[in-house]
Parts: sequence; structure tokens; C-alpha cells
Amino acid sequence: MEAEAADLAVAGQAEAGRITMDLWRHQKMRRLGQVWAALLVVLVIILLIGLALLGWYISGYNKAVRLQESTKTAWANVETTLQRRMDLIPNLVNTVKGYAKHEEELFENIAKSREKYFQAEKTADRPQQIAAANELSGLLSRLLMLQENYPQLRASDNFRDLQTALEGTENRIAVARTRYNEAARELNSYAKEFMGSFFCKRAGVKPADYFEATERAKTEVPKVEF
Repeated sequence: MEAEAADLAVAGQAEAGRITMDLWRHQKMRRLGQVWAALLVVLVIILLIGLALLGWYISGYNKAVRLQESTKTAWANVETTLQRRMDLIPNLVNTVKGYAKHEEELFENIAKSREKYFQAEKTADRPQQIAAANELSGLLSRLLMLQENYPQLRASDNFRDLQTALEGTENRIAVARTRYNEAARELNSYAKEFMGSFFCKRAGVKPADYFEATERAKTEVPKVEF
């Protein structure tokens, strides 16, 4: 009997030890599960933060590029209207020459300014294009004013037709210039912002030059007066 009691005691101790071990393993697995769950939550949070930062970066970068493209498109429209003016100038000058042959200095200055514009256009030198365009505005105004000194020029149908065409072109230039300056202002404002400056640098976007008429060009804008 004593032997059986001893065996039962040993068996009980063994069972207790096994149960204790099972409980320890269960607690260990539970703790590991909690750790993995916490790690998973952390990883998900990190992933969401990373995606948010990536979306923010892409949005800011794309805005810089978009503003630059809008400015380029607006400037292309300006160039189109300026080209129309350039195409009118030779016929206009030749018409005036037929009645005002003594104005060679003015004709030469117009030709030089026109050449300056084309040279700047070839090298994509926007500030020089703007300067040449403003210079031409003043010279064309002086050219049109010659009709006051040459009545026969004023009466010329060809001259009147060219004047009308030039007036329409100048109106188009004014509209295109305003739209370009608005696009340039939006780009430049973004480039001055704290993060906007960062994104512009990352995208290689530079501030745009404004197409502001000089004071002389403002007062000498070509006009048609019959």
C-alpha cells in the first residue's frame, strides 16, 4: 500500500509538473502573440505614415511640374501672338517706306529690334525676348504716328488694313501676356513658399520672368486712329 501511495505521489507530482509546463508554454505563446500583434500594428502605422508622406511628396512635386507646364503653355501662346506681329512688320515697314523714305533710322531700329527678338528666341532667352518685344512696341508706335506727317500714307488702303491687323494682334498680345503673367505669378508664389521651394528645387523648376511692359511701352502701345 505504501508503494502504491508513493507511486501515486510521484505520478501526481509529474502531472503537476506537466500542467505547470503547459501553462508556462501557453503564457509564453500568448506573450509572443501579443508581441507579434503589437509589431504588426506598428508596421501598419509605419506603412500608412510612409504612404501619406509619399502621397504628400508626389502631390507637391507634381504641383511644381504642373505650374511650370502651365507657364510654358502660356508663354507659347505669347510667342504665337508675337510671331504674328513679327510677320506683319515687314509689310508695314515697306508700306511706310513708300511714303516716308526719310525715316531710315526708325526703319533700321525696327529691323534691329526684330532681329534681337529672333536671336533671343533661338536661345530661349525669355528676358531678352521680353525686352525686344517691349522695344518693338515703342518703335511701332512711332511708325504708326508717321501718318500724321504724311497724309498720303494715312490715306493708303494698304496701310489702313495693316493698321487694323496690327491692332488685332496687339490685343491678342495683351490677352496672352496677362494670362502668362497670371501663370508666372502662381508659379513664383508657390516657389516662395517654404515647402513649395523644396518641391521646385527637387523638380528643377525655376521662377518665371514676368512679361511686364516698360513705362515707355505702356505709353507708346501701337494704336489705330483713322
